[in-house]
Amino acid sequence: MSTKIIAHMDMDAFFAAVEQNDNPRLKGKPVVIGADPKEGKGRGVVSTCSYEARKFGIHSAMPISQAYRLCPQAAFLRGSHSRYSEISDQIFRILYDFTPDIEPISIDEAFLDITGTYHFYKTPKDTCQKIRERVHSETGLTASIGIAPVKMVAKIASDLCKPDGLLEIAQEDVLNFLWPLPIEKLWGVGPKTKNFLNQKGIYLIGDLAKVSRERLIDDLGEHGDHLFNLANGIDERDVVFDEEVKSVGHEHTFEKDTSDKELVNKTLLHLSEKVSRRLRQDELKGRTVTLKVRLKGFKTYTRALTLPESTNFIEDIFMTAQGLFKGLYTQGTFIRLLGVRVTNFKNLYIQENLFEDKGKDRKERVHKAVDNIKDKFGERSIHRAT
Repeated sequence: MSTKIIAHMDMDAFFAAVEQNDNPRLKGKPVVIGADPKEGKGRGVVSTCSYEARKFGIHSAMPISQAYRLCPQAAFLRGSHSRYSEISDQIFRILYDFTPDIEPISIDEAFLDITGTYHFYKTPKDTCQKIRERVHSETGLTASIGIAPVKMVAKIASDLCKPDGLLEIAQEDVLNFLWPLPIEKLWGVGPKTKNFLNQKGIYLIGDLAKVSRERLIDDLGEHGDHLFNLANGIDERDVVFDEEVKSVGHEHTFEKDTSDKELVNKTLLHLSEKVSRRLRQDELKGRTVTLKVRLKGFKTYTRALTLPESTNFIEDIFMTAQGLFKGLYTQGTFIRLLGVRVTNFKNLYIQENLFEDKGKDRKERVHKAVDNIKDKFGERSIHRAT
């Protein structure tokens, strides 16, 4: 088999970069996207931040209160996900001009298999440079791209050449590239695995590659076999084209831990409404509703229920989430976070019931009318009463 050519494209500080591009006054300044810090008393976490903010030690998933203490002069923004989606769609349209074989990883990240198309632009590096030029000229944003014969190495390469970089690793250079790197650069090496391997004297990917497969399997089971392959540059995973959406969900972190059942119900309704709308926008219906509850002290519970038929109606999602919550709640419980998610999707246009259901038709019309109002006047223009 001929060597595959896989590229990993990752936009640089995407959300913050969009905000800086839309508002030139923010360029060159620290920008943090996430919850309201409330002068260091806010809750929630950092979604992303600009490179200027990272110099102060701020990073994704950091508590927003800590980010404020590190850099109170930063611009703290809630962010506009509709705007980010708009720019993301523009970027992916550019990518599809270069190859149809794309695996989206997130709103600002994707793997591209350019094995069969790079010759249109002479070399893989020329192809990816052209992608970066078009993204910058058409959106004003920068992207970093790693190129390699396997997905894992392409991903590591894009991480190492950030921001605004391009790095190609040829087949014959894969091991020389990997082995000097710390083991945490490998997919699947989190803090616990890293500490375990460090205790064994394994700090670099090259150290790991020299350990026998059998020993790693004894120590880590199947995961050890997987890490042995990765450390030796073996990653047989293909770029998965047109991967379907697996779930649609939203979460809310309360400003103060609450035991107020009325506030919980209002929040569940709001989350169910957001999930319901997203499902219709993506032309999806799901059967399984999952509730996530995080308590004071960060202990987290999830409960799920599968419905007889697929739905994207807010009433079905809310009543199911509400029922799941009643099964978890005990008097005096303080809640930090709630989440509602729908999975187990069916095609929107598959009819599950052969008999006409006039009640469902009316619900469909009501939901579409509400969607139209929100499309025209904004998300806050109309909402369900409790």
